[in-house]
Amino acid sequence: MTQPSLRVLSLIPPMTQLNTPYPSTAYLTGFLRSRGISAVQEDLALALVLKIFTPAGLAAVRSRALAQPEARRSGSVHAFLDQFGAYRSSIGPAIAYLQGRDATLAHRMAARGLLPEGPRFAALDAYDNVDMGDGGGDPLAWAFGALGVQDKARHLCTLYLNDLADVLRDAVDARFEFVRYAESLASSQPSFDPLAQALAAPPTLVDELLHELTLAALHRHQPALVLLSVPFPGSVYAALRIAQTIKAHNPNIRIALGGGFVNTELRELSDPRVFHFVDYVTLDAGERPVLSLIEHLRGERGRQRLQRTFVREDSPHPSPLPEGEGATANAGTVRYINFVEPDIPFEDVGTPTWDGLPLDRYLSLLDLLNPMHRLWSDGRWNKLTVAHGCYWKKCSFCDVSLDYIGRFEAATASTLADRIEKIVNETGQTGFHFVDEAAPPKALKALAQELIRRELQISWWGNIRFEKTFTPELAELLAQSGCIAISGGLEVASDRLLHLMKKGVSVEQVARVTKGFSDAGILVHAYLMYGFPTQTLQDTVDALEYVRQLFEAGCIQSGFFHRFSCTVHSPVGMDPAAYGIELIALPPVSFAKNDIGFIDPTGVDHDALGSGLRKAIYNYMHGLCVQDEVRRWFEHLPQPVPRPSVKRGKIAKALAQRG
Repeated sequence: MTQPSLRVLSLIPPMTQLNTPYPSTAYLTGFLRSRGISAVQEDLALALVLKIFTPAGLAAVRSRALAQPEARRSGSVHAFLDQFGAYRSSIGPAIAYLQGRDATLAHRMAARGLLPEGPRFAALDAYDNVDMGDGGGDPLAWAFGALGVQDKARHLCTLYLNDLADVLRDAVDARFEFVRYAESLASSQPSFDPLAQALAAPPTLVDELLHELTLAALHRHQPALVLLSVPFPGSVYAALRIAQTIKAHNPNIRIALGGGFVNTELRELSDPRVFHFVDYVTLDAGERPVLSLIEHLRGERGRQRLQRTFVREDSPHPSPLPEGEGATANAGTVRYINFVEPDIPFEDVGTPTWDGLPLDRYLSLLDLLNPMHRLWSDGRWNKLTVAHGCYWKKCSFCDVSLDYIGRFEAATASTLADRIEKIVNETGQTGFHFVDEAAPPKALKALAQELIRRELQISWWGNIRFEKTFTPELAELLAQSGCIAISGGLEVASDRLLHLMKKGVSVEQVARVTKGFSDAGILVHAYLMYGFPTQTLQDTVDALEYVRQLFEAGCIQSGFFHRFSCTVHSPVGMDPAAYGIELIALPPVSFAKNDIGFIDPTGVDHDALGSGLRKAIYNYMHGLCVQDEVRRWFEHLPQPVPRPSVKRGKIAKALAQRG
């Protein structure tokens, strides 16, 4: 039975995404409502951006910028002040356009006559990352063609907002980012000191606006429990600012902190100062810990029966952090409580709900000219999980020891299709992003068949493993069910390193699988990696040659190179000797712990290789320089670069032999 006296408010703190709600609150709100609990949600990340990017918000930014000594003003700030009238008059139309409320503005924006142009627009005249063959021409015409007015306008609007974000960072809050807001204060930060100091400092304009938005949300919903979901390091600082406001306003409101960042980085939390802001910190899938917490707050179970929850003991009731960097004396000790009970089965977690989130106010951005990255930032996608965890859970670079990877549970195709139908009926939108670590082929096949049987017309994309189970026939079936794009890890395109990673695939197998998807009309994006333990310069050159051939053969259309990062929860981090490396000792940790440095005896300067890899992939995605020798991308290196040991045409030969 619903308990009106205990309303739960789930909040998305700044910053996550601007084009679609981060799904954690939708999952929890849907689950809690399925259990008869009064649950509501708000996206304060979106609300903050929409409050700043208004004529009044920009006027407040201008006043902060004018208060700066002129000699300290950056080029972005000077451009903003010089063109302030144009910014003030264009911000409303720009936001309306990105929200899809005034598409006719595209023609004026694309003509570059409506939006003021700051330093970010200078890149349009250079386009250093793209070799356009003749070395000249209009880069926007090259990127969007003669008919891409809407996309061109969206890209220009995104540059316009990025210019304004630079102004905010230079004149208002040095930590401001659309995604990585104050990230360095939290990411793999062994001590809570940097966050404590930042939270004790006088509030910035951004903090003040977030304070107002938090109080307004409290007034609307009158919650007894607030859930703060922090998926990324870039949402931790703002989440704690929200908590600080709540505790100052009403210390009787209980606050729980959870989400992806907590699950990966706060597993060894011992600093009691965190609990000046929040009352509980929960780990892993949130349904069971939150349900137990609610039962505890209702008096239905004791605190000793909480699940996967950090609390503070032997201290007075948590209060707002006082001025200064102190608040450590008599702060109590942190205790981890885990009364073992089974998790809520994935089949029973209920259907996510987006009720309460302003789906018509999200911003469709077009930042990077990368077809897969565009899906991340452009358009509002209903995010849904096909299965909990990863069915493979062997990759040596992955956090396979943690619940979000290691505990695999699937739901039936009927249950998934029911959820999809409910979400479409609620949101009126048929685009889905399946957010699995690696969606299981068996589950995708069953779901595709069920979608086709029900004649459910949706569009969907997600992440998979490029394993041989994904035959051309299955790819065609997935396309018929609405699949428009898939991504998967090719990582370092080297059979030796793929074996060391325990990926369970080979380069030629990846070629066959991706070609099957491409032939079915599905966009294929490859996650690529460099800097893996024992990777040599020869390995890197060979990997890029394989990638070049995959583009040449039409196997993949999109890709991105990531620098390998070792985490303490991965097989590499837990057994470095097996991968030929030595870990660099961490300092004492009382707060966040995740990334860890290592010494690789190969001594390769992977950072120097990164720029060439990124430039190559950017050109390949646009059909440029695909026939060129791959060593051209490493001409900036001081040492001789070896020829690829991979023969040209190897991928084409493997594809010719398939079947």
